[in-house]
Amino acid sequence: MTQAPQSVPYTTSNAGIPVESDEHSLTVGSNGPILLQDHYLIEKMAQFNRERVPERVVHAKGSGAYGIFEVTNDVSQFTKADLFQPGRRTEMLARFSTVAGELGSPDTWRDPRGFALKFYTQHGNYDLVGNNTPIFFVRDSQKFQDFIRSQKRHPVTGLRNNDMQWDFWTLSPESAHMVTWLMGDRGIPKTYRNMNGYSSHTYMWINGGGEKFWIKNHIKTDQGIDFLTQEQADELAGRDADVHRRDLYEAIERGDHPSWTMYVQVMPFEDAPDYRFNPFDLTKVWPHGDYPLIEVGRMTLNKNPEDYFIHIEQAAFEPSNMVPGIGPSPDKMLLGRLFSYPDTHRYRIGPNYMQLPPNRPRVDVRSYAKDGPMRYEPAHTARPYAPNSYGGPAADVQQFGEPAGWHVAGEMVREAYRLHREDDDYGQAHTMVRQVLDEAARDRLVSNVTGHLLQGVSRPVLDRALQYWRNIDKEIGDRIAQNVNGA
Repeated sequence: MTQAPQSVPYTTSNAGIPVESDEHSLTVGSNGPILLQDHYLIEKMAQFNRERVPERVVHAKGSGAYGIFEVTNDVSQFTKADLFQPGRRTEMLARFSTVAGELGSPDTWRDPRGFALKFYTQHGNYDLVGNNTPIFFVRDSQKFQDFIRSQKRHPVTGLRNNDMQWDFWTLSPESAHMVTWLMGDRGIPKTYRNMNGYSSHTYMWINGGGEKFWIKNHIKTDQGIDFLTQEQADELAGRDADVHRRDLYEAIERGDHPSWTMYVQVMPFEDAPDYRFNPFDLTKVWPHGDYPLIEVGRMTLNKNPEDYFIHIEQAAFEPSNMVPGIGPSPDKMLLGRLFSYPDTHRYRIGPNYMQLPPNRPRVDVRSYAKDGPMRYEPAHTARPYAPNSYGGPAADVQQFGEPAGWHVAGEMVREAYRLHREDDDYGQAHTMVRQVLDEAARDRLVSNVTGHLLQGVSRPVLDRALQYWRNIDKEIGDRIAQNVNGA
C-alpha cells in the first residue's frame, strides 16, 4: 500500500486516535469476515448513516411499485429458498433511484441507478438491494463513505463538483470499470423500465442437501435496454425533473405493466479460491463464457402505491434480509452493508421501521424486540427475553440452521483483494471498451468523459484523469486528451 507523504496529516477517528487505514477494513485473511472490533469502520458507517435528516443519504430520489415474482425455471438444485422453488408466486415491492442526487434532483443526471427489490416470502422478507450496473466504484466498505462524499456537493460552494469526483476516481484505480459504465450509454437510462438490475455482489445459495454455490443475480428488462444521450438528458432535466418517476407511474396506471426476467450465474463453491480473479471483488464481472446465465423467473410491476410517502419514501431495503437458502459471501462491500443499511433505517425512520406497511412481513413476526419510538405491535412473547420458562418462540436450528458459511483462515489483515491471477483494476474496463462497445458507443464515451472533465476539473486531477483513461485504453485516453487540451 502506498504510504502518504510525511507532510500529509494522518487520519484520526472522531476521538482523535490515529487510524490504521483509510481504505481497507479489518478482516481475517483477505477473504475472511469483517471484524466487529474494527471500530473505525463502524464509526465511519454509523456516522455516515446519520448525515442527513430526514431523506436517504444515498438513493434519495426514486420511485417504485408493487408487483409479482413468478418462478419460470427449476433452480432447486442450487437453493432451497422458498421463493425460488418451482411454481412459486411471491408478492414484491421494487424501488428504483438515482444514487448521488437529493430528493428533488433531476431523474436524468448521469448517475448509477438503485434497483432494490423486496420479496414477501413464506419465510419473511428477502431484500435484493442492487444497482443497474453489475459492478461498483470501490471494493471495500471502508471507502464507501468517502466515495459518496466525493459525488455529493462541495462543502464550501454547495455545488456538485466534477473535480471532487475525478480526484477520488483517479486516486482509486479500482473504479475504472464502473466509471467506464457510468460514462457510457448506460449512465443515463431512458426510463426505469429500460434498465437492467444486478445484485452486483456475490451471494451464497444453499440447496436442500446443504450444498453451497456462489451466485450473481441479473434482472434483465423485458422492455429492452435504452438510454438518453447527454444532450437529451440535460434538456429533460430542465423540462421535467421527475420524468422517470412520471413514466413508471403512468405506464402502470395505463396497464402497460413493465417486467424483468431474473437470471443467475452459478459458480461451484470450490471454484472460488483458484479462479483467475477474486470472484468476490465488487469491481469485477464474471464472464458469461465461464458462468452462463440461468433463468430463474419473471417480476412484473402491476400496482402503483396508494400513497407515495407511506409505501416508497418509508420503504426500507437491507441486504441483511436473507431467507433460508441464501447467504452472504466474503465481498467486503456486502459485509459492510449488512450493518449499514438497517442502521440507517433505524436513524431515518425509527427503530420500529419494520412495522410500517411496505416493510411489514406477510407472515407472523415472533421477535423478542420490544418498545422504542412509534412501536404499535406487541411482541407476542410470554416474557421479553430468551430463553424463558413461560413459553414463546424458540430458534429452530434443525429446520433453519445453515451450514457454516465459508472457510476462513489467516491473520487479521487490512489489504485489497490480490490473490488471483487477474486481480487488476483496468483489465475489465479495457475489455468493455474494446469488446462490448461499438465504434459509435466509444465515440459517445469519449464525448461524455470530455464534457465531464471540462466542467471545473483542476489541472492536477485532470492530468491524473487522462492517465486513468490511457490505463484503461490508450487510444480512448489519447482521444480524450486531444479533446481536453490538445495533448
